[in-house]
Amino acid sequence: MSDRPTTAVVLAAGAGRRLSPLTNRRPKPMVPVANKPLLEYVIEAASAAGVDEFVLVVGYERERIQTHFGDGDDWDVSIRYVVQEKRLGTAHAVSRAESRVEGSFLVLNGDRIVEPAAVADVRDALADGDAAAAMAVTRSDRPRAYGVVTVRDERVETIVEKPRREADSEVINAGVYAFTPAVFDAIRDTEPSDEGEYELPDTVARLIGDGGVRAVRYGGGWHDVSYLWDLLAVTDDVLDRDGGAVEGTLAPGAGVDDRCVVAPTASVGRSAVVAAGTTVGENARIEPNATVERSVVLPDATVEAGAVLRDCIVGAGATVGANATVRGGTATVAVAGELYEGVRLGAVVGDDAAVGGAAALSPGTVLGNDAVVGDGASVSGRIEDGVTVRRG
Repeated sequence: MSDRPTTAVVLAAGAGRRLSPLTNRRPKPMVPVANKPLLEYVIEAASAAGVDEFVLVVGYERERIQTHFGDGDDWDVSIRYVVQEKRLGTAHAVSRAESRVEGSFLVLNGDRIVEPAAVADVRDALADGDAAAAMAVTRSDRPRAYGVVTVRDERVETIVEKPRREADSEVINAGVYAFTPAVFDAIRDTEPSDEGEYELPDTVARLIGDGGVRAVRYGGGWHDVSYLWDLLAVTDDVLDRDGGAVEGTLAPGAGVDDRCVVAPTASVGRSAVVAAGTTVGENARIEPNATVERSVVLPDATVEAGAVLRDCIVGAGATVGANATVRGGTATVAVAGELYEGVRLGAVVGDDAAVGGAAALSPGTVLGNDAVVGDGASVSGRIEDGVTVRRG
């Protein structure tokens, strides 16, 4: 095989329900890390690896993706779009792009941050071998959350998506693939899951016996935002890797750590503290004497005077009132009927939600979009969209 694919199909149609309420109004690939959408990191990494043509498979809230990325000129690449009207799985999403690709091509997840080396190595492994596909594999300390892979002689031997029993391996599918056009026939032969979806790992399993799948071991940076607390951890990691960028308007006496990102149109008030691991989005305001530590403040949000936020996500357009407190730390958080213990999450304040003055949010609190917490109220657990909680 001689051609090295320079086209990438990027899967960006999903909703990311486990990230609710952040994904109630935005697709998961547009959730920001250090003030850039997850999908932007994917495109930049692939471009640095030599990819110059992208086919974005979009669906849920697709207008937000298409408006942001347009035709790709701002990234010096070409971007085209195909729509997955019904989200019937990742293999089905790839099949939507069949008419837009010629020859071998790459497939990337639009919500997973990897380094350019992962893309380049997978591309080269396909081009330099005789396999039907190549895919990146990496190690994880929670393999059951992903596709567990066993490898023999640098070939994928088995792949099991999110196994229900104890994982046989710590090696997982890193979500970077290269395929020959044979993948489209394999997708057509893929059986649907019990939920009626056609998943790419099932297609890969078919290719294992039909031309083989090269395993490309990858040990570089790999970041997945599956849960709300992941956003804080991944933001921390990206700031460690890339450093901060403090712009905006800083009042006299404001203290902003170098390992932060503050957008050019944001403002930080007199004697406010923005501590390491924090990002402040466009037009957001941190008012005087507030303290914001290891938190993500999205665009147009306001943290009023004297508020103290730790391990907190503040949604777009939300307001946290004066002297409100999110003390941070570890908590037990329920997601889709499952309990996750010992996760580091102070609170999430949904888009356009309002937290009143001197209110207190216990660790693990999740406020839905447009929720309201009254002055002086103490809140814990999950509060649904639009609900109002009053003191006493």
